[in-house]
Amino acid sequence: MSVIKVRGAVARGVVRAPPSKSYTHRALLAGRLSQRTYRVVRPLDSDDTRATAGALRALGSTVRCTRGTWTVRPRHSASSYRTAVIDCRESGTTLRFAAALGALDDRRVLLEGSGRLLERPMATLLKALRALGARCRAASAHGPVEVHGPVHAGQVTLDASESSQFASALLLTLPTLPGDSVLELKGPIVSAPYLEATLAVLAFHGVRVARRGRRYSIPGGQSYRASSFRVPGDASSAAYLWAAAAATGGTVRVTGVTEEWPQADLAFLRILQKGGVQVRRSGEGAEVSGRVNRPFTVDLTDSPDLYPLVGVLASIVPGRSELTGAAHVAFKESDRRAGTALLARSLGARVHGSARGLVIEGTDSPRRFLLPTLSDHRSVMSAAVGALSARGPSVVGDARVVAKSFPDFWSTLRGIIGGGPHG
Repeated sequence: MSVIKVRGAVARGVVRAPPSKSYTHRALLAGRLSQRTYRVVRPLDSDDTRATAGALRALGSTVRCTRGTWTVRPRHSASSYRTAVIDCRESGTTLRFAAALGALDDRRVLLEGSGRLLERPMATLLKALRALGARCRAASAHGPVEVHGPVHAGQVTLDASESSQFASALLLTLPTLPGDSVLELKGPIVSAPYLEATLAVLAFHGVRVARRGRRYSIPGGQSYRASSFRVPGDASSAAYLWAAAAATGGTVRVTGVTEEWPQADLAFLRILQKGGVQVRRSGEGAEVSGRVNRPFTVDLTDSPDLYPLVGVLASIVPGRSELTGAAHVAFKESDRRAGTALLARSLGARVHGSARGLVIEGTDSPRRFLLPTLSDHRSVMSAAVGALSARGPSVVGDARVVAKSFPDFWSTLRGIIGGGPHG
Protein backbone atom coordinates (compact mmCIF):
# COMPACT_ATOMS: atom_id res chain seq x y z
CA MET A 1 0.00 0.00 0.00
CA SER A 2 1.21 3.51 -0.86
CA VAL A 3 -0.53 5.91 1.52
CA ILE A 4 -0.99 9.48 0.28
CA LYS A 5 -1.73 12.70 2.16
CA VAL A 6 -3.70 15.66 0.82
CA ARG A 7 -3.81 19.13 2.39
CA GLY A 8 -6.38 21.86 2.00
CA ALA A 9 -5.81 24.04 -1.08
CA VAL A 10 -7.69 26.01 -3.73
CA ALA A 11 -7.88 24.44 -7.17
CA ARG A 12 -7.19 26.63 -10.20
CA GLY A 13 -6.06 25.86 -13.72
CA VAL A 14 -6.75 24.52 -17.19
CA VAL A 15 -6.49 20.78 -17.84
CA ARG A 16 -7.04 18.57 -20.86
CA ALA A 17 -9.22 15.60 -19.97
CA PRO A 18 -7.65 12.16 -20.16
CA PRO A 19 -9.13 9.76 -22.73
CA SER A 20 -12.38 7.99 -21.92
CA LYS A 21 -12.16 4.57 -20.31
CA SER A 22 -15.62 3.56 -21.55
CA TYR A 23 -14.90 4.46 -25.15
CA THR A 24 -11.47 2.81 -25.08
CA HIS A 25 -13.11 -0.48 -24.06
CA ARG A 26 -15.68 -0.18 -26.85
CA ALA A 27 -13.11 0.78 -29.46
CA LEU A 28 -11.01 -2.27 -28.61
CA LEU A 29 -14.00 -4.52 -29.17
CA ALA A 30 -14.77 -2.77 -32.44
CA GLY A 31 -11.18 -3.38 -33.49
CA ARG A 32 -11.46 -7.08 -32.74
CA LEU A 33 -14.77 -7.39 -34.56
CA SER A 34 -13.64 -5.38 -37.60
CA GLN A 35 -11.40 -8.30 -38.68
CA ARG A 36 -8.88 -5.86 -40.11
CA THR A 37 -5.92 -3.86 -38.85
CA TYR A 38 -7.52 -1.27 -36.63
CA ARG A 39 -6.16 1.70 -34.68
CA VAL A 40 -7.46 3.04 -31.37
CA VAL A 41 -6.16 6.62 -31.35
CA ARG A 42 -5.47 8.31 -28.00
CA PRO A 43 -6.68 5.41 -25.85
CA LEU A 44 -6.75 5.54 -22.09
CA ASP A 45 -3.81 3.50 -20.85
CA SER A 46 -5.12 2.19 -17.53
CA ASP A 47 -5.35 -1.09 -15.64
CA ASP A 48 -8.92 -1.67 -16.86
CA THR A 49 -8.27 -0.96 -20.53
CA ARG A 50 -5.09 -3.04 -20.42
CA ALA A 51 -7.28 -5.88 -19.15
CA THR A 52 -9.51 -5.60 -22.23
CA ALA A 53 -6.47 -5.47 -24.52
CA GLY A 54 -5.25 -8.62 -22.77
CA ALA A 55 -8.62 -10.27 -23.34
CA LEU A 56 -8.32 -9.68 -27.08
CA ARG A 57 -4.86 -11.24 -27.05
CA ALA A 58 -6.14 -14.27 -25.16
CA LEU A 59 -8.80 -14.69 -27.83
CA GLY A 60 -6.19 -14.64 -30.59
CA SER A 61 -5.86 -11.00 -31.67
CA THR A 62 -2.60 -9.10 -31.76
CA VAL A 63 -2.71 -5.85 -29.80
CA ARG A 64 0.28 -3.53 -29.94
CA CYS A 65 0.23 -0.68 -27.42
CA THR A 66 2.37 2.31 -28.30
CA ARG A 67 2.14 5.85 -27.00
CA GLY A 68 -0.94 7.50 -28.46
CA THR A 69 -2.14 4.52 -30.54
CA TRP A 70 -3.11 0.92 -29.86
CA THR A 71 -3.25 -1.31 -32.93
CA VAL A 72 -5.48 -4.38 -33.09
CA ARG A 73 -4.77 -6.93 -35.81
CA PRO A 74 -7.04 -9.75 -37.03
CA ARG A 75 -7.44 -12.78 -34.87
CA HIS A 76 -5.89 -16.14 -35.55
CA SER A 77 -8.00 -19.20 -36.24
CA ALA A 78 -10.20 -20.05 -33.26
CA SER A 79 -9.20 -23.71 -33.57
CA SER A 80 -5.67 -22.78 -32.55
CA TYR A 81 -6.97 -21.60 -29.19
CA ARG A 82 -9.21 -24.33 -27.85
CA THR A 83 -9.17 -22.86 -24.35
CA ALA A 84 -8.70 -19.16 -23.75
CA VAL A 85 -7.87 -17.95 -20.24
CA ILE A 86 -8.61 -14.26 -19.71
CA ASP A 87 -7.42 -12.28 -16.70
CA CYS A 88 -10.01 -9.50 -16.36
CA ARG A 89 -8.14 -8.07 -13.35
CA GLU A 90 -10.74 -5.90 -11.56
CA SER A 91 -12.52 -4.66 -14.68
CA GLY A 92 -16.25 -5.34 -14.78
CA THR A 93 -16.46 -4.05 -18.35
CA THR A 94 -13.77 -6.49 -19.45
CA LEU A 95 -15.53 -9.39 -17.73
CA ARG A 96 -18.90 -8.70 -19.40
CA PHE A 97 -17.56 -7.73 -22.84
CA ALA A 98 -15.08 -10.62 -23.00
CA ALA A 99 -17.78 -13.14 -22.04
CA ALA A 100 -19.94 -12.12 -25.00
CA LEU A 101 -16.93 -11.86 -27.32
CA GLY A 102 -15.61 -15.28 -26.32
CA ALA A 103 -19.03 -16.84 -26.85
CA LEU A 104 -18.88 -16.07 -30.59
CA ASP A 105 -16.54 -19.01 -31.22
CA ASP A 106 -16.53 -22.75 -30.54
CA ARG A 107 -14.08 -22.83 -27.69
CA ARG A 108 -13.89 -22.83 -23.91
CA VAL A 109 -13.19 -19.45 -22.37
CA LEU A 110 -12.24 -19.02 -18.70
CA LEU A 111 -12.69 -15.55 -17.26
CA GLU A 112 -10.64 -14.86 -14.15
CA GLY A 113 -10.27 -11.74 -12.03
CA SER A 114 -9.11 -10.21 -8.78
CA GLY A 115 -10.55 -8.13 -5.97
CA ARG A 116 -14.35 -8.31 -5.87
CA LEU A 117 -14.69 -8.88 -9.61
CA LEU A 118 -16.02 -12.43 -9.53
CA GLU A 119 -18.53 -11.43 -6.84
CA ARG A 120 -20.11 -8.85 -9.14
CA PRO A 121 -23.37 -9.65 -10.97
CA MET A 122 -22.92 -11.88 -13.99
CA ALA A 123 -25.84 -14.35 -13.97
CA THR A 124 -28.08 -12.17 -16.14
CA LEU A 125 -25.59 -12.08 -19.01
CA LEU A 126 -24.80 -15.79 -18.72
CA LYS A 127 -28.52 -16.57 -18.87
CA ALA A 128 -28.80 -14.54 -22.08
CA LEU A 129 -25.80 -16.30 -23.62
CA ARG A 130 -27.28 -19.68 -22.72
CA ALA A 131 -30.53 -18.68 -24.44
CA LEU A 132 -28.45 -18.05 -27.56
CA GLY A 133 -26.77 -21.44 -27.42
CA ALA A 134 -23.68 -21.02 -25.25
CA ARG A 135 -22.75 -23.28 -22.37
CA CYS A 136 -21.95 -21.18 -19.32
CA ARG A 137 -20.96 -21.75 -15.73
CA ALA A 138 -21.12 -18.98 -13.16
CA ALA A 139 -18.29 -18.52 -10.70
CA SER A 140 -18.53 -20.51 -7.50
CA ALA A 141 -16.94 -18.72 -4.57
CA HIS A 142 -14.00 -16.98 -6.26
CA GLY A 143 -13.59 -19.37 -9.18
CA PRO A 144 -13.58 -18.35 -12.84
CA VAL A 145 -16.58 -17.81 -15.10
CA GLU A 146 -16.70 -20.31 -17.96
CA VAL A 147 -18.26 -19.64 -21.37
CA HIS A 148 -18.28 -22.05 -24.31
CA GLY A 149 -19.80 -20.91 -27.62
CA PRO A 150 -20.73 -20.54 -30.29
CA VAL A 151 -23.85 -18.50 -29.82
CA HIS A 152 -26.41 -18.10 -32.59
CA ALA A 153 -28.69 -15.23 -33.55
CA GLY A 154 -32.06 -15.12 -31.84
CA GLN A 155 -34.38 -13.29 -29.49
CA VAL A 156 -33.33 -12.71 -25.91
CA THR A 157 -34.82 -10.85 -22.94
CA LEU A 158 -32.43 -9.20 -20.52
CA ASP A 159 -32.97 -7.73 -17.06
CA ALA A 160 -31.35 -4.28 -17.23
CA SER A 161 -31.65 -3.43 -13.53
CA GLU A 162 -28.16 -4.56 -12.47
CA SER A 163 -25.82 -3.27 -15.17
CA SER A 164 -25.97 -1.71 -18.62
CA GLN A 165 -22.84 -3.67 -19.55
CA PHE A 166 -24.85 -6.83 -20.19
CA ALA A 167 -26.87 -5.14 -22.93
CA SER A 168 -23.82 -3.35 -24.34
CA ALA A 169 -21.92 -6.64 -24.59
CA LEU A 170 -24.72 -8.16 -26.68
CA LEU A 171 -25.28 -5.05 -28.80
CA LEU A 172 -21.60 -5.02 -29.75
CA THR A 173 -21.39 -8.71 -30.69
CA LEU A 174 -24.79 -9.85 -32.03
CA PRO A 175 -24.63 -7.82 -35.28
CA THR A 176 -21.72 -9.96 -36.49
CA LEU A 177 -23.70 -13.23 -36.29
CA PRO A 178 -25.48 -14.76 -39.28
CA GLY A 179 -29.17 -14.09 -38.88
CA ASP A 180 -31.14 -11.35 -37.17
CA SER A 181 -31.46 -10.90 -33.40
CA VAL A 182 -33.78 -9.07 -31.04
CA LEU A 183 -32.77 -7.79 -27.60
CA GLU A 184 -35.58 -6.89 -25.23
CA LEU A 185 -34.79 -5.08 -21.98
CA LYS A 186 -36.96 -5.41 -18.89
CA GLY A 187 -36.88 -3.85 -15.45
CA PRO A 188 -35.48 -0.42 -14.57
CA ILE A 189 -32.62 0.45 -16.93
CA VAL A 190 -29.55 1.54 -14.95
CA SER A 191 -26.63 3.52 -16.40
CA ALA A 192 -28.66 4.21 -19.55
CA PRO A 193 -26.17 6.74 -21.00
CA TYR A 194 -23.64 3.92 -21.34
CA LEU A 195 -26.06 2.19 -23.72
CA GLU A 196 -26.19 5.42 -25.70
CA ALA A 197 -22.39 5.36 -25.86
CA THR A 198 -22.49 1.81 -27.22
CA LEU A 199 -25.05 2.78 -29.87
CA ALA A 200 -22.91 5.78 -30.84
CA VAL A 201 -19.88 3.53 -31.37
CA LEU A 202 -21.97 1.12 -33.46
CA ALA A 203 -23.29 3.98 -35.62
CA PHE A 204 -19.75 5.31 -36.13
CA HIS A 205 -18.72 1.92 -37.47
CA GLY A 206 -21.73 1.61 -39.78
CA VAL A 207 -23.43 -1.08 -37.67
CA ARG A 208 -27.23 -0.77 -37.73
CA VAL A 209 -29.47 -1.30 -34.70
CA ALA A 210 -33.13 -0.27 -34.71
CA ARG A 211 -34.47 0.75 -31.31
CA ARG A 212 -38.12 1.00 -30.40
CA GLY A 213 -38.59 1.64 -26.70
CA ARG A 214 -36.85 -1.21 -24.89
CA ARG A 215 -36.66 -3.42 -27.99
CA TYR A 216 -33.52 -3.51 -30.13
CA SER A 217 -33.75 -5.14 -33.56
CA ILE A 218 -30.29 -6.20 -34.75
CA PRO A 219 -29.77 -7.26 -38.37
CA GLY A 220 -27.19 -10.03 -38.67
CA GLY A 221 -24.19 -10.44 -40.94
CA GLN A 222 -22.92 -6.91 -40.39
CA SER A 223 -19.33 -5.70 -40.44
CA TYR A 224 -17.56 -2.96 -38.48
CA ARG A 225 -16.53 -0.72 -41.36
CA ALA A 226 -14.25 1.91 -39.81
CA SER A 227 -10.54 1.18 -39.43
CA SER A 228 -9.81 3.55 -36.54
CA PHE A 229 -11.46 5.38 -33.67
CA ARG A 230 -10.27 8.46 -31.79
CA VAL A 231 -11.20 8.24 -28.12
CA PRO A 232 -12.90 11.35 -26.71
CA GLY A 233 -12.01 12.99 -23.42
CA ASP A 234 -13.40 11.38 -20.29
CA ALA A 235 -16.21 13.12 -18.39
CA SER A 236 -15.79 10.69 -15.48
CA SER A 237 -12.21 11.81 -14.88
CA ALA A 238 -13.02 15.46 -15.58
CA ALA A 239 -15.63 15.34 -12.80
CA TYR A 240 -12.94 15.09 -10.10
CA LEU A 241 -11.19 18.18 -11.45
CA TRP A 242 -14.41 20.18 -11.68
CA ALA A 243 -15.27 18.97 -8.17
CA ALA A 244 -11.90 20.23 -6.89
CA ALA A 245 -12.95 23.74 -7.90
CA ALA A 246 -16.41 23.32 -6.37
CA ALA A 247 -14.98 22.01 -3.09
CA THR A 248 -12.50 24.88 -2.69
CA GLY A 249 -14.05 27.90 -4.38
CA GLY A 250 -11.53 27.84 -7.20
CA THR A 251 -11.82 27.82 -11.00
CA VAL A 252 -10.94 24.83 -13.15
CA ARG A 253 -11.48 24.51 -16.89
CA VAL A 254 -11.32 21.05 -18.45
CA THR A 255 -11.01 20.81 -22.22
CA GLY A 256 -11.55 17.86 -24.54
CA VAL A 257 -14.93 16.82 -23.09
CA THR A 258 -17.79 17.67 -25.41
CA GLU A 259 -21.39 16.55 -25.90
CA GLU A 260 -20.57 14.97 -29.28
CA TRP A 261 -20.24 11.54 -27.63
CA PRO A 262 -22.76 10.42 -24.96
CA GLN A 263 -21.22 10.21 -21.49
CA ALA A 264 -23.10 9.52 -18.29
CA ASP A 265 -20.94 11.69 -16.09
CA LEU A 266 -21.51 14.89 -18.03
CA ALA A 267 -24.52 14.99 -15.69
CA PHE A 268 -22.08 16.15 -13.01
CA LEU A 269 -22.16 19.66 -14.45
CA ARG A 270 -25.92 19.85 -13.85
CA ILE A 271 -25.41 18.58 -10.30
CA LEU A 272 -22.85 21.34 -9.69
CA GLN A 273 -25.35 23.92 -10.90
CA LYS A 274 -27.91 22.52 -8.46
CA GLY A 275 -25.34 23.12 -5.74
CA GLY A 276 -24.93 26.78 -6.69
CA VAL A 277 -21.66 26.39 -8.60
CA GLN A 278 -21.11 28.45 -11.74
CA VAL A 279 -20.65 26.35 -14.89
CA ARG A 280 -19.64 27.74 -18.27
CA ARG A 281 -19.80 25.30 -21.18
CA SER A 282 -18.15 25.66 -24.54
CA GLY A 283 -17.53 23.48 -27.56
CA GLU A 284 -14.17 22.53 -26.06
CA GLY A 285 -15.28 21.57 -22.56
CA ALA A 286 -16.47 23.33 -19.41
CA GLU A 287 -15.23 25.72 -16.73
CA VAL A 288 -16.38 25.46 -13.11
CA SER A 289 -16.07 28.36 -10.64
CA GLY A 290 -17.05 28.94 -7.04
CA ARG A 291 -17.77 26.78 -4.05
CA VAL A 292 -20.78 24.53 -3.67
CA ASN A 293 -23.14 26.57 -1.47
CA ARG A 294 -26.55 24.93 -1.32
CA PRO A 295 -27.79 21.40 -0.65
CA PHE A 296 -29.33 19.31 -3.40
CA THR A 297 -31.21 16.13 -4.22
CA VAL A 298 -30.04 14.03 -7.15
CA ASP A 299 -30.91 10.67 -8.70
CA LEU A 300 -27.69 8.87 -9.67
CA THR A 301 -29.22 5.84 -11.40
CA ASP A 302 -27.77 6.91 -14.75
CA SER A 303 -24.41 8.04 -13.32
CA PRO A 304 -23.47 5.57 -10.57
CA ASP A 305 -19.73 6.28 -10.78
CA LEU A 306 -20.40 9.76 -9.43
CA TYR A 307 -21.86 8.44 -6.15
CA PRO A 308 -18.83 8.91 -3.86
CA LEU A 309 -17.90 12.26 -5.42
CA VAL A 310 -21.41 13.70 -5.13
CA GLY A 311 -21.53 12.43 -1.55
CA VAL A 312 -18.34 14.35 -0.76
CA LEU A 313 -19.77 17.60 -2.15
CA ALA A 314 -22.98 17.07 -0.18
CA SER A 315 -20.85 16.67 2.95
CA ILE A 316 -19.23 20.09 2.71
CA VAL A 317 -22.33 22.23 2.21
CA PRO A 318 -24.60 22.91 5.21
CA GLY A 319 -28.11 21.52 4.88
CA ARG A 320 -29.84 18.33 3.87
CA SER A 321 -28.80 16.72 0.59
CA GLU A 322 -30.09 13.40 -0.68
CA LEU A 323 -28.55 10.86 -3.07
CA THR A 324 -31.23 8.64 -4.59
CA GLY A 325 -31.30 5.70 -6.99
CA ALA A 326 -28.26 3.72 -8.14
CA ALA A 327 -28.78 0.79 -5.76
CA HIS A 328 -26.34 -1.15 -7.95
CA VAL A 329 -23.40 0.89 -6.57
CA ALA A 330 -23.27 -1.66 -3.76
CA PHE A 331 -21.90 -4.18 -6.29
CA LYS A 332 -19.05 -2.13 -7.75
CA GLU A 333 -15.37 -2.55 -6.84
CA SER A 334 -16.57 -1.86 -3.31
CA ASP A 335 -19.93 -1.15 -1.72
CA ARG A 336 -19.91 2.47 -2.79
CA ARG A 337 -23.05 3.37 -0.89
CA ALA A 338 -21.43 2.32 2.38
CA GLY A 339 -18.13 3.85 1.28
CA THR A 340 -19.81 7.18 0.53
CA ALA A 341 -21.40 7.22 3.98
CA LEU A 342 -17.96 6.59 5.50
CA LEU A 343 -16.43 9.46 3.53
CA ALA A 344 -19.22 11.84 4.48
CA ARG A 345 -18.97 11.02 8.19
CA SER A 346 -15.18 11.35 8.05
CA LEU A 347 -15.58 14.90 6.76
CA GLY A 348 -17.91 15.72 9.66
CA ALA A 349 -21.31 15.28 8.01
CA ARG A 350 -24.22 13.40 9.51
CA VAL A 351 -25.52 10.53 7.39
CA HIS A 352 -28.49 8.22 7.48
CA GLY A 353 -30.13 5.93 5.00
CA SER A 354 -33.57 6.55 3.54
CA ALA A 355 -35.97 4.48 1.48
CA ARG A 356 -34.53 6.24 -1.57
CA GLY A 357 -30.81 6.29 -0.78
CA LEU A 358 -28.54 8.38 1.46
CA VAL A 359 -29.39 11.58 3.33
CA ILE A 360 -26.35 13.72 4.11
CA GLU A 361 -26.46 16.68 6.51
CA GLY A 362 -23.41 18.62 5.45
CA THR A 363 -21.05 20.81 7.45
CA ASP A 364 -19.47 24.20 6.79
CA SER A 365 -16.29 23.10 8.61
CA PRO A 366 -15.02 19.92 6.90
CA ARG A 367 -12.46 18.15 9.06
CA ARG A 368 -9.30 16.31 8.21
CA PHE A 369 -9.56 12.53 8.20
CA LEU A 370 -7.45 9.38 8.20
CA LEU A 371 -8.68 6.67 5.82
CA PRO A 372 -5.52 4.74 4.87
CA THR A 373 -7.39 1.56 3.90
CA LEU A 374 -9.51 3.05 1.09
CA SER A 375 -8.87 0.91 -1.98
CA ASP A 376 -11.65 1.73 -4.46
CA HIS A 377 -10.24 4.08 -7.09
CA ARG A 378 -13.35 6.28 -7.19
CA SER A 379 -13.53 6.52 -3.41
CA VAL A 380 -9.85 7.47 -3.18
CA MET A 381 -10.17 10.21 -5.80
CA SER A 382 -13.35 11.49 -4.16
CA ALA A 383 -11.63 11.51 -0.77
CA ALA A 384 -8.81 13.57 -2.25
CA VAL A 385 -11.32 16.16 -3.43
CA GLY A 386 -12.90 16.28 0.02
CA ALA A 387 -9.51 16.65 1.67
CA LEU A 388 -8.87 19.84 -0.32
CA SER A 389 -11.71 21.51 1.61
CA ALA A 390 -10.47 20.48 5.07
CA ARG A 391 -7.91 22.03 7.39
CA GLY A 392 -4.74 20.05 7.86
CA PRO A 393 -3.50 16.94 6.05
CA SER A 394 -5.81 14.01 5.40
CA VAL A 395 -4.87 10.45 4.53
CA VAL A 396 -7.02 9.38 1.59
CA GLY A 397 -6.02 5.75 0.98
CA ASP A 398 -3.85 3.75 -1.38
CA ALA A 399 -2.44 6.11 -4.02
CA ARG A 400 -1.83 3.34 -6.55
CA VAL A 401 -5.46 2.36 -7.11
CA VAL A 402 -6.15 5.37 -9.38
CA ALA A 403 -4.28 3.46 -12.11
CA LYS A 404 -7.54 1.59 -12.68
CA SER A 405 -9.17 4.55 -14.41
CA PHE A 406 -7.13 7.78 -14.11
CA PRO A 407 -3.41 6.93 -13.90
CA ASP A 408 -2.31 10.59 -13.99
CA PHE A 409 -4.74 11.71 -11.30
CA TRP A 410 -2.14 12.70 -8.70
CA SER A 411 0.08 14.65 -11.07
CA THR A 412 -2.97 16.36 -12.57
CA LEU A 413 -4.25 17.29 -9.12
CA ARG A 414 -0.85 18.67 -8.15
CA GLY A 415 -0.97 20.82 -11.27
CA ILE A 416 -4.16 22.59 -10.22
CA ILE A 417 -3.39 23.04 -6.52
CA GLY A 418 0.27 23.99 -6.74
CA GLY A 419 2.07 21.09 -5.09
CA GLY A 420 -0.41 19.14 -3.04
CA PRO A 421 -0.61 15.38 -2.53
CA HIS A 422 2.47 13.54 -1.35
CA GLY A 423 3.26 10.07 -0.16
